Formats: sequence, C-alpha cells, structure tokens
Amino acid sequence: MSVVDQEISDLARLSRLNLTPEEEEELGEDLNEILEFAEKINEVDTEGIEPTYHALPVNNVFREDEVRPSPSPKPALENSADSVDGYFVVPRVIEE
Repeated sequence: MSVVDQEISDLARLSRLNLTPEEEEELGEDLNEILEFAEKINEVDTEGIEPTYHALPVNNVFREDEVRPSPSPKPALENSADSVDGYFVVPRVIEE
C-alpha cells in the first residue's frame, strides 16, 4: 500500500494544515514508511493465537454493592457557603 500525492493533499486539507510542496513530499515519504512497517505485521503467523485487548488480564476491582444508610445532608450544608431549603446555592455557570 502506498500513499499518493493527492491523498497527502486531501489529508492536509482535512487536517487544516497549510503544507508546502516540500512538506507534503516529506509527509508522504514518512507515511509510506509507516505503512510499510505496518504491513510487516501481516507476515507474522498468528494462527491459533487468541485476540486480546489488553496485554495483562483485567480484573474487576470494584467492591460488592451493599445498602448502607446515607449520611444526613445537614452536616454537609453546614459547611457550604450558602444553602436554601436543603440545597447548595452555587453561581450560575450556564449562560442563556
């Protein structure tokens, strides 16, 4: 697989890069080298190898769910700068 000049121009335009012709040529050479290297992966015999998503086993480290009583909101509201009817009052962050 090889990258052609038109593909480099299209890629630069889509990436909103203003490349000189020299930069496009250099980028094309670099991309072709990357693609050649990636094609070498196809030479590896992967018959019988199971696909993986992680190099190491992934285990769930979450604790078991258990019902516990919720803390009272009163101590939290006592530490707030401002509260009304049991709710925190904060500055508006969404503009209309």
